[in-house]
Amino acid sequence: MLTITQALYDQIVAHAREDHPDEACGVVAGPAGEGRPERFIPMLNAARSPTFYEFDSQDLLKLYREMDDRDEEPVVIYHSHTATEAYPSRTDLSYANEPGAHYVLVSTADTDGAGEFQFRSFRIVAGEVTEEEVKVVEAY
Repeated sequence: MLTITQALYDQIVAHAREDHPDEACGVVAGPAGEGRPERFIPMLNAARSPTFYEFDSQDLLKLYREMDDRDEEPVVIYHSHTATEAYPSRTDLSYANEPGAHYVLVSTADTDGAGEFQFRSFRIVAGEVTEEEVKVVEAY
């Protein structure tokens, strides 16, 4: 289960809406070994595409060095889908190389009549996708 604060949830959703019609992407870092998302880090979609995202390799290297310096790890890796449901694509599976991370997808397309977006979380390990519950809390 992903437990995330309302503030972080709102920041992820706001980023997805701001970058629409392109896919948004980013990371929420947290203290290493604790699995608690704390620091919101929106990233630039280097592809600037409505159908896929790509972290800029230099930005990603800088981010990982910064997380190392702060004794953090990527707890949430998120991106948006602009025209499809919030479910990992084959491309998303190929990018999923953090087995301990929660992969959050936000859909800015109304694909199920449930509203303007979907916010879903998945674990992706060795190509296997498992959806998990999302619990939104005011604070940890």
